[in-house]
Amino acid sequence: MITLGKKALEAKDFLASVTEKQKNNALLAIASALRSNSKTIIEENIKDLENGRKAGLNEGLLDRLMLDESRINGIADSVENVVNLPDPCGEVIDEIKRPNGLLIKKVTVPIGVIGIIYEARPNVTADAAVLCLKSSNAVILRGGKEAINSNIAIASVMRSAIKSCGFDENCIQLVTDTSRNSANEMMKMNEYLDCLIPRGGKNLIKSVVENSTVPVIETGSGNCHIYVDDDADINMAANIIFNAKTQRIGVCNTCESLVIHSAIINNAMPEIKKLLDTKNVEIRGDERAMLAADGILPASDADFAAEYLDYIISVKTVDTLDEAIRHINKNSTRHSEAIITDNNEHAKEFLQRVDSSSVYVNASTRFTDGGEFGLGAEIGISTQKLHARGPMGLRELTTTKYLVFGNGQTR
Repeated sequence: MITLGKKALEAKDFLASVTEKQKNNALLAIASALRSNSKTIIEENIKDLENGRKAGLNEGLLDRLMLDESRINGIADSVENVVNLPDPCGEVIDEIKRPNGLLIKKVTVPIGVIGIIYEARPNVTADAAVLCLKSSNAVILRGGKEAINSNIAIASVMRSAIKSCGFDENCIQLVTDTSRNSANEMMKMNEYLDCLIPRGGKNLIKSVVENSTVPVIETGSGNCHIYVDDDADINMAANIIFNAKTQRIGVCNTCESLVIHSAIINNAMPEIKKLLDTKNVEIRGDERAMLAADGILPASDADFAAEYLDYIISVKTVDTLDEAIRHINKNSTRHSEAIITDNNEHAKEFLQRVDSSSVYVNASTRFTDGGEFGLGAEIGISTQKLHARGPMGLRELTTTKYLVFGNGQTR
């Protein structure tokens, strides 16, 4: 790990002097290489999928893990989207001329060397590397054992691509040791890492936040809520919930919890259940939800705080908007929440009081994504409040420094 750290510092120094055009050429080379090497990547991914099935991974986790031609093309498209985004480094965000003649500029600069610990999503290997490269950060990637073959293939392709453009290939490095020891070592690499970003399930994130001595940007698991207000359009609510729950069950912006106003639940619940039944979604609800539609199982308190990553959803019945907001803020992971309503005052109150990184009115939580937000890709969804919050794109991978210009001033 120390060797990786030393190489990353050298790569960081290299990146300090590259131009935006050079970075974009390297990114285009990565996109082209991912497409031309898709067969090899898929072959390695099949090994991971086979191992995952043997290990008993559920459908949601296998979906996260799976790569096919379409998904690899999607990753390459995301790389090209990043090319079209402005360089986040070197932007003057403030300028002050002091009475003594000093000119002070506050500019954006790379964080430096970023470490990323993540689980069974091989697309993160490409997304994270590309965003770090565009923002002039060196990166050390440490994925989970579930995706190791895919990660090695993707990292190898990217390193070769940037090397062909004259870049230090160690701008992108992958830790191939997937033992817990390697993750623990990364958490203590203060001499080499400027920042550590965990991306994965609740246990991984908790472990990094509690044990790392390297500064951490916390990304969150997703117990995302949709609240169906008493002034909601029921058909709209049912369609949004169906999309948010079933489009992809294994991602963090999936809706896991419904909150429904008591004045509308008897009409809304049967319509919502009708759509969810087409995907065999198991619904776990409180007593009033169970009375509103047949086939709903009883929910425990733990269900209201669960991130299932499966075809399961919880339902809580409330009597007021205030009760809904309090329930959400109590059980949320601070990721994404939505209200379905035609009442503008209710929408305004929900937006103001719900304490999550992304809050929606009449739209699916599935939009919480770097690509959907126009960021090209994302390094993760930050659920903390310092430095970055929500989908983390290029700007969130920079910090600032002051450039001070004088002509002989002394104090």
